[in-house]
Amino acid sequence: MIADTVVADYPVFGVTRHQLYVHPDIPYTSHNSNAVIHVLADGDEAMDHLFKVAEEVMLGDFLEGSDPGLAVASTGQITSSLIAYGQDAKCTILTQDRARTLAKNLHIRLKGLGGTEDGVIGAMAGLGLAFTKCDGRFLQKGDIRTILTSCTVEKLLQAGIDEVCSFDGRQFHEGTVFFRPEKPPRPCPINGKTVIFVKEDGDRLIEDKRD
Repeated sequence: MIADTVVADYPVFGVTRHQLYVHPDIPYTSHNSNAVIHVLADGDEAMDHLFKVAEEVMLGDFLEGSDPGLAVASTGQITSSLIAYGQDAKCTILTQDRARTLAKNLHIRLKGLGGTEDGVIGAMAGLGLAFTKCDGRFLQKGDIRTILTSCTVEKLLQAGIDEVCSFDGRQFHEGTVFFRPEKPPRPCPINGKTVIFVKEDGDRLIEDKRD
């Protein structure tokens, strides 16, 4: 919803989902993941506008019992410390204090939008993980959300996918890839490329989920 609103003012490259640490001591409403919107914009004015729009949309869709957090940053604010923080968030329990201190030192806009405000932890982690272009998977990019159930490799490449390959290294340039029924593909950012992983099932190519 935020991406669909933001695109009226700035180009949106895509939206990625990043899985964080699942642990009994970490409360979460779904799967303890975050979503990051990749916007082609820069400068304080753009960052302020994006923060305002995102906050309005999130508060308008607030669910009781959730603890949402919002962070907005430019690529110049993403440092090694933030990338390390994002990687830590995938395997250990982090605190609001660490997230807020990091945001303060890097001059990153960060805000808890309800509940315990623990969402600030995942919001900051998302920035670091998304910046690597090698974590999570795309929720939205190009025309992939219009593709449901199955699609030929050729059409996937036309829709914004860079590669279709298997985990054992084989690349596919033809054939049909089958996804979940009535669901779009789940490509992954891998070293800056948008990749769909598949496995062979007879003469069919089945989407292979990653992260």
